[in-house]
Amino acid sequence: MRDERPADDPGAGPDTAARTAAARRGRRLRRAGAFVLVAALLLGWAATRGGAPVGHFTSAEGHDAFVAAYERAMADLPEPDEVLDLRTDYGVVRMYRFDGAAPEEEPLVLLPGRASAAPVFADNLASLRAVRTVYLIDLLGEPGMSVQSRPILDDADQALWLHQALSRLPEPKVQLLGLSIGGWTAVNLAIRHPDTLAGATLLDPAVTFADLPLEVVIRSLPATVPWFPRSWRDGFNQWTAGGAPVEDVPVADMIEAGMRHYSLALPAPTRFTDDRLEGVDLPVLVVISGESVMHDPAEAARTAERTLSRGTVVTYPDASHAVNGEYPREIAADVARFVGATP
Repeated sequence: MRDERPADDPGAGPDTAARTAAARRGRRLRRAGAFVLVAALLLGWAATRGGAPVGHFTSAEGHDAFVAAYERAMADLPEPDEVLDLRTDYGVVRMYRFDGAAPEEEPLVLLPGRASAAPVFADNLASLRAVRTVYLIDLLGEPGMSVQSRPILDDADQALWLHQALSRLPEPKVQLLGLSIGGWTAVNLAIRHPDTLAGATLLDPAVTFADLPLEVVIRSLPATVPWFPRSWRDGFNQWTAGGAPVEDVPVADMIEAGMRHYSLALPAPTRFTDDRLEGVDLPVLVVISGESVMHDPAEAARTAERTLSRGTVVTYPDASHAVNGEYPREIAADVARFVGATP
């Protein structure tokens, strides 16, 4: 089922003044979302850092610089109700629990994109907590507070560590919400280890329903070299977010510190075949950004509609790949409907 949703009429029913305020706030928020969501697709960075079998900070000073930036970005979030460090065969996974509505129902587990971490969801947290309890996660092998200790060699390893982490939560099943590569990560888990999942929401998922355009790969390469000027990365990220500025944003500073000081050792995600997608027997909400440059939005929507037997596809026509920062209230309303909750 496909729902072409106008950006100014998302179905949540806000009055005109509220919509205007939300749009103004969205323009501010997309500065942060732009940097983070584009970083999720910097595959050249993953390919060029190399050198060690696990992800790691390249120096003590670099680690300290990243932690300082991470803490500044985390300051935009409320205090978590619990901080969890969950041991898996591949390392220790950091999660933050924020109690929310309907505690008896499956919580939302939010998966950020590549080179990102939990603070990317700062602007989504309040509205999503009105729907369910929320867990934020730092993906293993990425810059963040999770610590990788064993090589992650392929898609199967990517699914296994996440399955092991989710299995250690008190709730038997969860609702995943994945952003960009986080969306790919959610589908990868749904394909390989679906038993801990009640459903999944995918926000403009990358390399999932359509290929990464060659233009993005070419434009990203100068931005992925850590010793090149930051302005090169900002310029690329601004392009992918429809011209939104990315300077002087705490989340962007965190991503910059991670890209500069963290050596990634993860495989590039592989596009799922149609038969793999057709085998996903879970409810899936797919949010496609109509102005995304990370794939052909129309192709991605068609593929999701064709292959997901229990899928709901929603298009935000005016959204860029930075959709989570642009439309947090609209996303929460769609998630609430999807999980059967009351917004």
